[in-house]
Amino acid sequence: MQPSWTTPDAIRQQLQRLWDKGDWLASHVTGEPLFPRELRLKRPGAKDIADRFMEVRDWVRTLRDGSREQRGLGYDITWERVNHRVHGSNDLPAGITVPTEADGLRLIGRTRELARFQELARETLRRHPALKDWLARRPLTALERADEWPGILAILDHFTAHPRPGVYLRQLDIPGVDTKFIGNRRKLLGELLDQVLPEAAIDATATGAARFEQRYGLRDKPVLVRFRALDAALNVGPFSDLTVPVEELAAWRPPVRHVFITENEINGLAFPDCPGGLVIFGLGYGLDRLADIPWLHEAAVHYWGDIDTHGFAMLSRLRQHVTHTRSLLMDRETLDTHHGLWGEEATHQRFTGELLHLTPEEHTLFTALRENTIGERIRLEQERIGYTHVCEAVTGRTL
Repeated sequence: MQPSWTTPDAIRQQLQRLWDKGDWLASHVTGEPLFPRELRLKRPGAKDIADRFMEVRDWVRTLRDGSREQRGLGYDITWERVNHRVHGSNDLPAGITVPTEADGLRLIGRTRELARFQELARETLRRHPALKDWLARRPLTALERADEWPGILAILDHFTAHPRPGVYLRQLDIPGVDTKFIGNRRKLLGELLDQVLPEAAIDATATGAARFEQRYGLRDKPVLVRFRALDAALNVGPFSDLTVPVEELAAWRPPVRHVFITENEINGLAFPDCPGGLVIFGLGYGLDRLADIPWLHEAAVHYWGDIDTHGFAMLSRLRQHVTHTRSLLMDRETLDTHHGLWGEEATHQRFTGELLHLTPEEHTLFTALRENTIGERIRLEQERIGYTHVCEAVTGRTL
């Protein structure tokens, strides 16, 4: 069996792990020296010397040949005289020390990388001293991005000089930096901007790379709402079917009495006429933004989703923001009436948690669907409900 005694390769591996953990580079930010550094040494015991003397002798020779004593760089060996009744007195390694950082760097071939990091760190801390802790935690990330770092620093410079700029990402005029450069590095830039910007320049409620624009005061792609007037009196000029930014819809003051919300586009297009009514459709998870429309809180709001766990999750989500929302065609009677048209809800779409914004009747049906007590993954899609049934339900709500 091959002995597990420390070899020159094992010594290099110990140093490489120190580099790979980031501790080596971090020491140049924190100022805590790592050298001289004593490394772990696994060496032969007394029984090895007795039973495997030739192997021990070869191990000693190999370790000495890789040392600073022989190569002029690397590690020093501390020796210990060992006496043996058969093999006599022999000097065996008792410790391994790398005396200087330069020796360690040459052993693992990282001299150039350290010099590059030092230059990067100096320039970063000169321009943004607040990044000292970040550099100490994430030095390898900075080194890996060294080619990009001038652009990253230019972005930080711009945001510190112009916090919450209030323009689209495309409108930022930063020399050497284009829109894609920023867009592809939102997560990293977010970590850095959180360190260099004052609290007042950060919207702490906007988290995650997807909300980068909102967090740092850029204009975001507007949430668009598509709606169709169900009453010609609500047409906007000659138009009955429009898609507008939610902010513009919020500023509108229509004489609307009933608002129907549905996900399916064809359902929205085919929705029956309704005096004083309009239908909003195709919003998906943008339902939350409807809370920003003041006149929606003054109208009767009806939500029509699929009868499945996901549909009830969306209903609960909407009702969290528009509390007076009533469900439409999402009841047990509708489900039973269309028994022959049931389908299966996809596993990845199912919602299996608790919903806090359902009525008792809705929660009973949701629980039955979630627990599969009616059938396995039951789903009744909106578009499978008979059109006459839809017209009757809408008429019943608006009489």
